Amino acid sequence: MKILVTGDLAIAVPFDADLQIGDQIKKLFSDSDLNIVNLESPVTESNNGIHKTGPHLKGDKNAIEKTLDALKIDIAVLANNHMRDYGEKGIADTLDFLNKNKIRHTGAGMNLEEASKTLFIETKAGKIAIINFAENEWNSAKKNQAGTNPMDLITNAEQIAEAAKNADITLVIVHGGHENYELPSPETRKRYRFYAEQGADIVIAHHTHCISGFEIHKDIPIYYSLGNFLFPTKKQENENWYQGLILQLEINKGNIEHQSIPVILDKKNHFFELANDAEKENINNRIIELNKIISNDLKLEEAWEKFVDKRKKEVSKIWSPLFFIKNKYLQLIINKLNIRFLNKKILSAQLSRIRCEAHREIAISTLEKYHSKNKLN
Repeated sequence: MKILVTGDLAIAVPFDADLQIGDQIKKLFSDSDLNIVNLESPVTESNNGIHKTGPHLKGDKNAIEKTLDALKIDIAVLANNHMRDYGEKGIADTLDFLNKNKIRHTGAGMNLEEASKTLFIETKAGKIAIINFAENEWNSAKKNQAGTNPMDLITNAEQIAEAAKNADITLVIVHGGHENYELPSPETRKRYRFYAEQGADIVIAHHTHCISGFEIHKDIPIYYSLGNFLFPTKKQENENWYQGLILQLEINKGNIEHQSIPVILDKKNHFFELANDAEKENINNRIIELNKIISNDLKLEEAWEKFVDKRKKEVSKIWSPLFFIKNKYLQLIINKLNIRFLNKKILSAQLSRIRCEAHREIAISTLEKYHSKNKLN
């Protein structure tokens, strides 16, 4: 049995699947027995976006419908950081859209119980369990709130172990990692290895908008990011945005063979096709180099520290009064004068609230209460 698993699919610009998806990709999906895609954005007509940080994504209904049909998509995994961008309405509309198109789904629901259900599928290769969860941004479901299946180490581990008891093959699909960073952080690697140890037959991740490497941990494959699948956009200049991987799994008597197939989205005309030989060689060589870093504790830590150094100024602004200054000229003057508003006392207080489990727990609950009382819509 052949299964294809992809990274992020989001279409919010004009896109015609008949004309802009290449024949090689169409044939690949047509020849597969089961096709799984991460639907990165809700499919809704609602304009009532939730109050959040970052952009609101919304898929073009007709374009997505034609694309899912052209690629013969069977399952949409929905646990990602944009699925709740348009609140309860956006999730309800997306579930209704998928049900009408007879596409099974997992990872989102109208409450936590629905969102966290494992999807079981009877196939010729046996019973397959698909578990899908995402890091917690603005997307997570709660007891009485629509959203996605949240990342929670203990709950996720219990779900994986339970699924493994009741299925022949267990696929764990995670939406997480650091955007535009080609490697897992040391903590991400630790988490995904832990998931693998709980009974997963393979762990597959996306969200970073760039391809990462993979490793075999205790006989379990872990793919740290498939990158984007099909995410046409007018504004993105990052070359990594336009490269992705399709993961092809072949299941035979409970064994999984896996290979990644590079895809390329043309930046200008958004034509979508399998990578040519030269592009494939470049991508595969890059993956080999990433794999070497992932398998080496020291190299992975060094790469992580370099990434942190690049981001530290941006991150530190969140706790500075500079964050609230929107006048770009005033910002320029302050930066030119190298004025800093942070001190040891502020940094110590913030670090304690983030690092300590008890402090973090009450900080999150408190901030959520204030945030829910100050909605802008």
